[in-house]
Amino acid sequence: MAQGLAVSDVVNVTVTISPTAATTRNFGAGLLISTRDVVDVGERIRSYSSLEGVGGDFGSTDSEYLAASKFFSQSPQPSLVYIGRWAKGPTPGTLKGGVLSTSERRMSEWTGITDGSFTISINGTAKNVTGLNFSAASNLPAVAAIIDAGLTGASVTWDANANRFVVKSDTTGTSSTVTYATNYSTGTSVATALKFTSSTASAPVDGIAAESLSDAIEAFVDTSGDWYAGILVQNTDDNLDDFFAAAQIVEGLGKARMLGGTVTSSTVLDSTNTEDLASLCSDAGLSHTFLQYSSQPYAAASFFGRAATVDFTGSDTTLTMKFKTEPGMTAETLTETQASTLKAKHCNVFVNYDNSTAIIQEGVMSNGYFFDEVHGLDWLKDYIQTDVWNLLYTSTTKVPQTNAGNSLIATRIEKCLQQAVKNGLVAPGTWNAAGFGTLKQGDYLETGYYVYQPDISEQAQADREARKSVSFQVAVKLAGAIHSVVIAVNVNR
Repeated sequence: MAQGLAVSDVVNVTVTISPTAATTRNFGAGLLISTRDVVDVGERIRSYSSLEGVGGDFGSTDSEYLAASKFFSQSPQPSLVYIGRWAKGPTPGTLKGGVLSTSERRMSEWTGITDGSFTISINGTAKNVTGLNFSAASNLPAVAAIIDAGLTGASVTWDANANRFVVKSDTTGTSSTVTYATNYSTGTSVATALKFTSSTASAPVDGIAAESLSDAIEAFVDTSGDWYAGILVQNTDDNLDDFFAAAQIVEGLGKARMLGGTVTSSTVLDSTNTEDLASLCSDAGLSHTFLQYSSQPYAAASFFGRAATVDFTGSDTTLTMKFKTEPGMTAETLTETQASTLKAKHCNVFVNYDNSTAIIQEGVMSNGYFFDEVHGLDWLKDYIQTDVWNLLYTSTTKVPQTNAGNSLIATRIEKCLQQAVKNGLVAPGTWNAAGFGTLKQGDYLETGYYVYQPDISEQAQADREARKSVSFQVAVKLAGAIHSVVIAVNVNR
């Protein structure tokens, strides 16, 4: 039956959906740096939303679990932590089988196999595994043990948390490899049931040589752009050179990140010692490294766990790290001289006071900058960058190279600065630096910020031909925080 002429010939309607805007980074995303062979170098980073999740992969006495417990012990509680693998020693070649479904994990699927077989290559040598008899196996770990007994050159285990079998070479280093499994010519092939085949297993991970912490940081950067603060789970005193070198790498990264660690050696309390980690990082002026002295490990994880709870999109949500507490950590009792030494070395400490309270002090980076200001300014930089990007990215036409177009950019910058005022990072105050635009030294910033947009007529022709905007200049007055109080009480009779 004829439908008649198309209405679109007369009224033509099109629908255009704008691109989804880019999101800002999570500046509460901590990365616990682990040397334990749980997360392999192929995966590199694994995320966890709770301590229970960490407990599924690590034992309750493992350093990763203990550090995560300090991180998640804050109130309010952080929502995410990553654990990343540092191959401090050479690693084995690894093959992780595919995840088995509930039905595939039933023992009835396995006990009927009495002549199982498959072929797999370990370190370049083909291994024919035959005669696998699972009839007496009571569970999947027992199945793994039977396979393990029949395979030379590698170990086979059952990963109960991920519900899969795992093969690891018995050797380590660059020559350590494990391939996908294939069917053997005789017997009942179990390569598919084990999910060791190329269509079911994860990609094999070759072993690597031992790497420095700097190399691991570079690998973490390549793997994920989300993590913000790397925190060494291992004792920094045992990894001083590695940590110091990695801290300098972090300092130069294009995307702002931090590196934190716990100093447990009491040598940091000696004012005459200039070779401890805190002294080295302080002398190097590292603005994105934070250290905490503690006689117990994992203090740095607790420290950043508190900072991770800041919601920069909220109102009055920013904080200073001084005066905060560290749940689960025992406060140190120091002399005034020892406390002064730590302050001079820009090393934080959770310390007892003689009024039966304990607080973090001073809440600084290794160069003496206050942690909250570095943390907040990293957020602000990303917030402005992302918002201006979204202006250009989501425009259905273009942002013109005119005063009006540049004003659109200035408006976006001002909107970001208004949020910085709202969350407490920025506040009104007197501008005490050199001025620019109409701003002069000594002027009072009533809003807490000033954005200068020069006229388009002042732009160099080369910049215009390169389709650049004018150069914006922004003045920001930080709100700061009160860390000490002087009170004079005058008494008269």
